[in-house]
Amino acid sequence: MRRARGHGARERGRPDRARLPLRRSLLGRLLAVSALVAACSVAATAWIAVQTTSGAIKQEQGQNLTADARIYDTLLEYAARNPTWDGVGATVRELARESGRRVALTTQGRQPLADSATGEAAPALPPQASAVVDPLSVDTVLAARGTDGQGTGADRIDPRAVGPFRLSAADSRALRRTADDKVACLNRAGIASDVVVGASGRPRVQIVGNDPERALGTRCDLAALDTPTRSERKALDALTELADACLKRQGREGVRLNNDLSWGDPAPVAVPGEPGAVVPRPVPAPRDAPAEQTAPSVEMPELTGENDRAIASCVGTARTEQLSSYVASPALLFIGDEGGATLPGFDLSPTNTARIAGAAALVLALTVGASVFAGARLVRPLHALTGAAQRMRDGEQPASVPVSGDDEVGRLAAAFNDMSAHRARLEEQRKAMVSDVAHELRTPLSNIRGWLEAAQDGLADPDPAFVSSLLEEAVLLQHIIDDLQDLAAADAGALRLHPEPVEVRELLGQVAAAHQARAENAGVTLAVTATAPGPALSADPVRLRQAVGNLVSNAVRHTPEGGRVTLRAYASEDGCGTVVIGGGTVVIEVTDTGSGIPADDLPHVFDRFWRAEKSRSRRTGGSGLGLAIVRKLVEAHGGTAEATSTEGAGSTFALRLPGASEQGHRPAPDGMTTAF
Repeated sequence: MRRARGHGARERGRPDRARLPLRRSLLGRLLAVSALVAACSVAATAWIAVQTTSGAIKQEQGQNLTADARIYDTLLEYAARNPTWDGVGATVRELARESGRRVALTTQGRQPLADSATGEAAPALPPQASAVVDPLSVDTVLAARGTDGQGTGADRIDPRAVGPFRLSAADSRALRRTADDKVACLNRAGIASDVVVGASGRPRVQIVGNDPERALGTRCDLAALDTPTRSERKALDALTELADACLKRQGREGVRLNNDLSWGDPAPVAVPGEPGAVVPRPVPAPRDAPAEQTAPSVEMPELTGENDRAIASCVGTARTEQLSSYVASPALLFIGDEGGATLPGFDLSPTNTARIAGAAALVLALTVGASVFAGARLVRPLHALTGAAQRMRDGEQPASVPVSGDDEVGRLAAAFNDMSAHRARLEEQRKAMVSDVAHELRTPLSNIRGWLEAAQDGLADPDPAFVSSLLEEAVLLQHIIDDLQDLAAADAGALRLHPEPVEVRELLGQVAAAHQARAENAGVTLAVTATAPGPALSADPVRLRQAVGNLVSNAVRHTPEGGRVTLRAYASEDGCGTVVIGGGTVVIEVTDTGSGIPADDLPHVFDRFWRAEKSRSRRTGGSGLGLAIVRKLVEAHGGTAEATSTEGAGSTFALRLPGASEQGHRPAPDGMTTAF
């Protein structure tokens, strides 16, 4: 106890916890969130205003991104089909006439190539170009818009740049005649098809519906269209040499390119247990390149991801090197209005910038002010709750906090006040219980000690009456300890029950018989009233007899001579006057004609160590645990215990227990009373 008191003193002597810093407090978080929301709101509003204004200006000036992409795509096609920019002036002027804007092309050194601006003194070009026209490095965004979303290959080489793969007129006409024959053959077989000519001039047969497998069951052999021409084989050999040179510079072996520009490993190396050829890895190729011819199967070493990437890079570099002499050099594209300006964006003027900044600052100030006001009102009751909780922790007398309203904080304060009051009541009950336990144990122990000291001093003889007196005190002490043990087991949920079918009338008779002698000595009539055969009940008979016995003992003790104690059991009734047998609720009542209980004391009759007679004399009452045990035993059976009383007329204690699971209905039988 000294250690506990010392610890409590140290707790009370310790200073209160320091106030939380603003960045960790609720008020600080509210301010931060409010400021963030306000800043995001202002920024979003400004961004929407800028975007809306920019869109309106662009729409009024006719700046359409789709039209610009069409200009870019037209010039990109010209560069892919011509080795120089000679003669592009007519194309530039036509594009400018259709779009109503100025279109200019310069070299990367900003030397003019073509300009649609009229007049001797053309306006100076802007410092930033609209795009770079390079068929070997296509702007994928503009190219996708200019080709209806189809885009370009992954290597960014325009598919219209075919270079040495372009067929001669004679080869193209010969392949066209072959393609027309194949289309006619397929049409006779009931398969619709068309001839499509690619950028290199090579025709191919396209099945309507894009399902080439439909032609496999016909006699129309389409393989003849896949045979490369002499010029294509020569171009492929040159491309292979360029790729091999790139790989050798990296210390790697050469590569064999197929007709569709896929590749296989360069050297046949035998791999035990793995016959066959490695599947070629495809790389981007012209869309109309001839299909791959069947190559002999050889044993190839396993390709790693690093080798694949190196080969793909070298093939792409070789294609760029091979096509560089067949396409025009990169050029800068400028698109603007007739006055020479480029596509305008939207720049805020200093006045508008200051106006937006002022509005943002005003919104932030109002938001912060409102947050401070609301946060202070919210935090003030929380500080009061925190202080009260800390005082309660330090052992001070619990005090209520003011309830400011019916909001969430107000309800929290009300709940805290209820908890504080309940804790105070529990503390008072704990102190009273400790005092009562000490008093109840001290009396029998003092009696036993007194008799033993008297016998030791020779003042009392250890005769049978002496031993009987000591035994009586020991039994009383054991009874108190047993009652405390039962309550502790019930509180811990460790009270064991052994339910079985119980005949209530028989159980009441057993209890009455056990207390008959005591009732006769007190001059009290003990009677049992129960239905025949009685309501069905499933309970622990030992614990139920203990509960009813405590009620009968209490009733006999408080009933004067000539009074009456009645035990009654019945089932719950419905509105038609019938009794629910084997279900519903079974009620066991113990009624006496004693002095009764005052109305102020009635709510406390089931409290531990509570007694209406405060002197706690053994002549007027027991230990004060009997009724508390009754309530715990009934609650363990899933029932309730109630008490009603009229002062000066008597009291009734009722135990309401759930009936058995089987249900039925029959008229209520006449009550049967058995007197003892």
